[in-house]
Amino acid sequence: MSTLDDPVMWGFKGFPSTDASLARWVLAAEDICFKNAVLSYIFRLGKCIPITRGGGIYQEHMNEALERLSDGQWLHTFPEGKVSQEDGPIRRLKWGTASLIVRAPVTPIVLPIVHHGLQEVMPENYFRGRRPPLPLCNKRINIVVGEPIEFNLPKMREMAITASRDFSLPTLGWPSASPCGLDEAAQRSLYNAISDRIQAVMESLRIFSKKNLTS
Repeated sequence: MSTLDDPVMWGFKGFPSTDASLARWVLAAEDICFKNAVLSYIFRLGKCIPITRGGGIYQEHMNEALERLSDGQWLHTFPEGKVSQEDGPIRRLKWGTASLIVRAPVTPIVLPIVHHGLQEVMPENYFRGRRPPLPLCNKRINIVVGEPIEFNLPKMREMAITASRDFSLPTLGWPSASPCGLDEAAQRSLYNAISDRIQAVMESLRIFSKKNLTS
């Protein structure tokens, strides 16, 4: 919803924000958070992993994200891949999050979270198409945490291989996904299925939040 979503949304009561070992790792836009050496140092201290938007799901720093998952760390992502302050349905998710789920040595448990209100704290078009110089105060923020999502990847891989036989899209030269060596068509089918499931859960949470928490 805004450039303040992370880390402001982790300030709710009861969250162990003072324990650095429990803090999340997060994928952060390289062109915003890592524009110079000072910003890079600050955001690296904040456990941010630089991601090049448009660089694809197999870019170098995605391997770093996989290493954090391999270590059992909490990795936070914004799967829509962009800031949008429109009050509408969850947009189609990028495949980066799904690819991390598939490629991680141990399948991660996904905890879906939706929130509303941070677009009022840092509106994109506050004055002449610019953000305010400082966050705005006295705004209501709702955060809804859903039930964990678990994925039966062996079954989903089989279904993806079958479904991918109908794919006729041009290839992008993706490597075979380890550990099962899925070809690009099967990967696309699998990533799409995982993303669709996460998107459906997030949309249900968004509707719940809008109906029950904004009045």
